[in-house]
Amino acid sequence: MMHEQWPLFALCVAIAFAIQWLAFVPSFIFQTEHYYDVTGSFTYLTVIGCALYFGDTSDPRTVLIAILCSLWAVRLGSFLFKRIRQDGSDSRFDDIKPNFLHFLMAWTIQGLWVSLTLAAGLAAMTDLHTSPIGVLAILGAMVWIVGFTIEVIADRQKRQHRANPDNKGKFISSGLWAWSRHPNYFGEIMLWTGIAIIALPTLSGWQYLTLISPVFVYFLLTRVSGIPMLESKADDKWGDDPAYQRYKNNTPVLMLRKP
Repeated sequence: MMHEQWPLFALCVAIAFAIQWLAFVPSFIFQTEHYYDVTGSFTYLTVIGCALYFGDTSDPRTVLIAILCSLWAVRLGSFLFKRIRQDGSDSRFDDIKPNFLHFLMAWTIQGLWVSLTLAAGLAAMTDLHTSPIGVLAILGAMVWIVGFTIEVIADRQKRQHRANPDNKGKFISSGLWAWSRHPNYFGEIMLWTGIAIIALPTLSGWQYLTLISPVFVYFLLTRVSGIPMLESKADDKWGDDPAYQRYKNNTPVLMLRKP
């Protein structure tokens, strides 16, 4: 067991970036993005494994965070890998794959994504000063469960929508997608907020900076790579469709609201 918390936290972050850069090499050589998402999931699991190996596995908070984050990583990674196998490609990478620096940046950003989303949970897992499971941990776990459930249901509903030949070329506006234009992202933000709440009682000093985790997830998904990109594509595809305009005007972009 390491005697200091900071070196272990830094080691886990370094591993997250190292895995991305190693995976980038064959991906660039063979010009493929097929293993991008599964590499991200593998990175989460590896970082969590490192924290458990060198940390205190007798701490119930550490075990709880490890289980929840691992469950999320396995579920989302397998979902995204199946999707790209079915679709054949990921359009996000069409323009950047041939460019060494741009493609490398995409992999580096994934390392940053892993490090920052997991930051609060990782700080708690690598802290050798434990505290009993209390109200905040229970509350955080409940928030995580709700967020995870929303994300799983939203992804499943969209997959079923796309699998139906009658829906080819149509936007989804049923199920949770009638409550929000991006319910899966709402669930994603919510579950990482839950992890931060679970971690909160063990944090001190510089560790409070890791509470940026859910803020980073919110910012990235709503301002950078998630919603803006998808909204732009939707406008290009259905912008002239009156039904889509009604859906867009009446449905929140992120927060769930009963139609």
